[in-house]
Amino acid sequence: MSSQPGAAERLPVFVYGTLRPGQGNHARLLRGRTTAEEPARLRGAQLYAGPGYPYAVTAPAESVIRGDLVTLAPVRYAELLAALDELEGYAPGDPRNLYERVAREVLPDGGGTVRAWVYLAADRLARRLRDDGTPLPGGDWLR
Repeated sequence: MSSQPGAAERLPVFVYGTLRPGQGNHARLLRGRTTAEEPARLRGAQLYAGPGYPYAVTAPAESVIRGDLVTLAPVRYAELLAALDELEGYAPGDPRNLYERVAREVLPDGGGTVRAWVYLAADRLARRLRDDGTPLPGGDWLR
């Protein structure tokens, strides 16, 4: 399931690469600015290797990506989401986007489902990755 909620909706963010706890962009942008971080999975997506960081691409439902569900601190939410958008090369409606920020159902390891923002490779890049990219076995960039 995928949809684009209103810009004012404050969802947690599912991260699967350099924004995961212990990684460089987490330390730079998120450390000390979140209220919760927990391991989680995203169904219906395939992870591809990229130069320096991974790309998630929509895939069949049985495909799974491992990552972390990160809840941004409410008092800094807008600032942090804008910083994440900039890092991911995302601007609403821009055809040059590297990623698109979409709302998806994420499965925290503790159980249940949570609606979260996920950065997926933009369509033109996703097509190229499906044709010529290198899928990451197991859907976990840290392995």
